[in-house]
Amino acid sequence: MAPRPVPDWHVPTSRRMTRIAVVVTSYNYRDYVAEAVESALAQTRAPAHVVVVDDGSTDGSADLLKERYGDDPRVTLLCTENGGQLAAFQRGVARVDADVICFLDSDDRWEPDYLARVGAIYDSRKDVGFIISDMRWFGDQERVVGYGERAIDFGFTAISTYAATAWYGAPTSALSMRTEWARRSLQLPAEIIATWRLSADNALVYGASVLGARKYYLPTGSVGYRIHGSNGWWSNLGPEQTYLNRLRSRALIGHYARMAGMDDSCLELARFEFKTKPDPSWKETRRYAGLCLRGDAPWWKRGERALSVLLRRKKKQR
Repeated sequence: MAPRPVPDWHVPTSRRMTRIAVVVTSYNYRDYVAEAVESALAQTRAPAHVVVVDDGSTDGSADLLKERYGDDPRVTLLCTENGGQLAAFQRGVARVDADVICFLDSDDRWEPDYLARVGAIYDSRKDVGFIISDMRWFGDQERVVGYGERAIDFGFTAISTYAATAWYGAPTSALSMRTEWARRSLQLPAEIIATWRLSADNALVYGASVLGARKYYLPTGSVGYRIHGSNGWWSNLGPEQTYLNRLRSRALIGHYARMAGMDDSCLELARFEFKTKPDPSWKETRRYAGLCLRGDAPWWKRGERALSVLLRRKKKQR
């Protein structure tokens, strides 16, 4: 007689495959949303479930989604009043029952191997809490955007993000994170939720960094980022809007810093955060050397710390 399969709850946690959910958020993208959802359902590594949040669309998106996925057991469909992208993230994440969440905008799409690629890292690296992918633009423009052609372990990024507003992220469809980090990052007051009706991926990126997730860049070539007239606002920002966006980002980081109990005294730990990065770039090295030069310590002590960062990078390159 063949042995009975072992129930998943009897398998040690270290040997279980990571359960991955997908959260798709949509607002007035009726022409694209089904393609996005289908790309999530067509993954070679099937998601535990797909949560689709329609944020009060007025173009018939909700009717289309109900018709196509209302009876699909793989899809949890949430049609809500309009509250903005950040509120949609909150609603979607609240319905997730999985270890990791991959986020997908409704005008983008994935190649079938995307979840398999990121899932392999989450399976083997339990310390990694957040994965960033590269993106292939399609539609009105075509190009590849990312941090390069090789994987990068960014280590921890709390101090760099807090003190230098460093960005370790990508647009929504190239982001995934362990569910615990998503939930913590989205614990935000109403006034912040109202402020981030657009570009809410900032909350995921900055929140995960400041609150303590280890970040990893994985070039997959599997994220398709659609460029079209409705999403090109960011490419035409003037100086006033650029300033306001950066000011909002600084305020958001400050909120997470207060959640984490961080203040400027953390600058003296910058050299230790730098040591969590196995192969830092020169750009990253210069950033951390600059952070070491800040703070209240005597100038010679700050200089000593900055030099230790530079020498460590030089030693690794030998």
